Amino acid sequence: MALIDKPVRGSKTGKPIMALLDLLGRRWVLRVIWELREGPMVFRELQARCDGMSPSVLNGRLAELREALIVETCDTGYQLTKRGGKLLELFDPLGDWVESWAAALRSANK
Repeated sequence: MALIDKPVRGSKTGKPIMALLDLLGRRWVLRVIWELREGPMVFRELQARCDGMSPSVLNGRLAELREALIVETCDTGYQLTKRGGKLLELFDPLGDWVESWAAALRSANK
């Protein structure tokens, strides 16, 4: 099943950015990516780090992330692909923006 070029939640266009935002907005997806940032992990360890999410949900999220070429299997479990690692790096500038935004909101609410 192709992740792009078809309608996704919130968009009828199927544009790649909308497909990515739909994927990242699914429950637990960002958490799985975040937990794999330090390196490969076996299923049980990943499940424990994700606050014990159900095995079926974790299996589903891992399948979606593998299909999206963000996660891959390896000899020691699951790991981010190079593309997945690059995606994680892109969160850094977003984090900077969020801090500035949060400060502006705090100032506006005083």
